[in-house]
Amino acid sequence: MTSTHHPPAPARPPSDDRASMPAGSRTGDGWFHVVSPRRVGALYLLVVACIVFSFTASATFPTSATVQQVLNTSATSALAALALVVPLAAGVFDLSIGYVMSLSGVLVAYLLVHTDWPTWVCVVTALVAALVVGVVNAVAVVVLGINSLIATLATGALLQAVITAITDDASITAPQLLGGFADIAQKDIGGYTLPILYAVLIAVVIWVFLSHTAGGRRTYATGFNLEAARLAGARTSRLRFGSLLVSSTIAGFAGIVVASNIGAGTPTAGTAYLLPAFAAAFLGATQLTPGRFNAWGTLLATVLLQTGIIGLSLSGAPTWTQGVFTGIVLLAALAFTVRRN
Repeated sequence: MTSTHHPPAPARPPSDDRASMPAGSRTGDGWFHVVSPRRVGALYLLVVACIVFSFTASATFPTSATVQQVLNTSATSALAALALVVPLAAGVFDLSIGYVMSLSGVLVAYLLVHTDWPTWVCVVTALVAALVVGVVNAVAVVVLGINSLIATLATGALLQAVITAITDDASITAPQLLGGFADIAQKDIGGYTLPILYAVLIAVVIWVFLSHTAGGRRTYATGFNLEAARLAGARTSRLRFGSLLVSSTIAGFAGIVVASNIGAGTPTAGTAYLLPAFAAAFLGATQLTPGRFNAWGTLLATVLLQTGIIGLSLSGAPTWTQGVFTGIVLLAALAFTVRRN
């Protein structure tokens, strides 16, 4: 006769489970929980940085012009970082986003200069090319089972070869890159450029997907434990495949914005965004919903990083200190994320 006895369920740590507690008894409820340093530590760091730089660069930093500069220069970096949020949430690394940005930038510039196509057709073609790269990455990682770090790094090397073939390692510049195409990134409203709006809109879409849809919850589950999510019924392969398509598409758009902003298709324009993008994404994972990659935390982290870089520049610090600042922030964010997990 089969026994119906089941072993008792393991006890769950009461300090980590607040969801089942009555609203009025949750120790973290209320305004303090919202602004707790454990949730928005980057906001406090941002305030401290602003105070410090207001003393070290008192004539230039605490001005409205600096605020505009920080937000305008953060926008493109934010687009690159947002490209990483969904794949990282699904447990996938995409090291090719910098190369995708460079490819879309030089491709749209090449088409504008060497064809008579309308601007919007050139932009869409560059986005389709970025999407194709996403498909290649997804097939390599999901279908062939290659480690995402290795697969996307290899794809990046191939993309750099394609970029070299298109540009011969020379920037593409021409009058066709001015006018309507330049407005994509350079048009401003009250001194604040359109890429800020692009970043916010993309962040909203990512936030809605990850936080308010079943697909988003399954994406997080896939990133936390791939096998457990698969056994629970999540279509993990489809989610990981789709995350790489999202990554490449957003990165492709970011590359177009970069080309529009500088008025040229530069072969290495996107690669400079790779490290800051990962730093912002991992630092963002320690904010708002600690332990989860999220869009709003990523935007906050991007502003913090850009404030540090601009503050160091205005304070007269050597250029190399900007790289040190970004590296330290990335290491600290990684350490906190690992400890939290």
